Amino acid sequence: MNEIEWIEPVAGYQFKPEEVMVTEEFQTEKLAACGLDSDSFNGYVDASFFIAIGIHAGINNGISAEGNVNMLTSLIQHRPVRLGETLMANGTILAVEDVPRGQSVETDVWFESADGERVISAPRKSLRPNPAKVGNRGAGERPAPVIEATADLTLFDSYTLTPEQVKRYSSEGNSIHYEMASANKAGFRAPIIGGGMGVHYLIHALWQATASKSFDLSVYFRRPIFWDDEFVVAADPWQAIALLREGKVLTEARINALG
Repeated sequence: MNEIEWIEPVAGYQFKPEEVMVTEEFQTEKLAACGLDSDSFNGYVDASFFIAIGIHAGINNGISAEGNVNMLTSLIQHRPVRLGETLMANGTILAVEDVPRGQSVETDVWFESADGERVISAPRKSLRPNPAKVGNRGAGERPAPVIEATADLTLFDSYTLTPEQVKRYSSEGNSIHYEMASANKAGFRAPIIGGGMGVHYLIHALWQATASKSFDLSVYFRRPIFWDDEFVVAADPWQAIALLREGKVLTEARINALG
């Protein structure tokens, strides 16, 4: 990685647009690390990748992601993206707020085709923990639960993560996903998966069960998912979908629209 001059995030800061692409080889490798089959997407990109791609667009524009934790994101696929299709990543920081654990940062991120069509939107809100405030609770207003009760949900697949899997999936830029010391420093017992990695399991289930090629999801990261966790995918078809561990919601998504 080239040397980057880091800056503090401020509201109104705009990213310099950059070209991005998800290749067949990249998707196959990363989904295999998740225990998922890329062939099930039939030549299209799993839109979950654009969460991490958007974060790295911020990194390339001087906004460090080290130690940051996803709290919520929207993931809107206006139309499916073909593997190997070139898109332009754009981003703007909308707001920065001091919270008991550090700062919350709201960022609008979107991806356009060569003709300027917006094909993916992935705005997010993340926590920038302050090491001096480890142990403090509170990262801003907590959105109400999407799923109130988990007992009657429809269950899909179950998964067991390993540290080796998570390290294969993770990329440079935020070592709490692959280094024990960094995770402990941030207040976690072990490395946690990136939010986008968890969303792969939600999108895979939706793609298989609904054959939907466009969607609008509001994704909430309720609890950390550690690199040795077991969880199941469950849904209230088709209002909400979630990852559960022992009946507790880890990541959940409100399904605003399926097309």
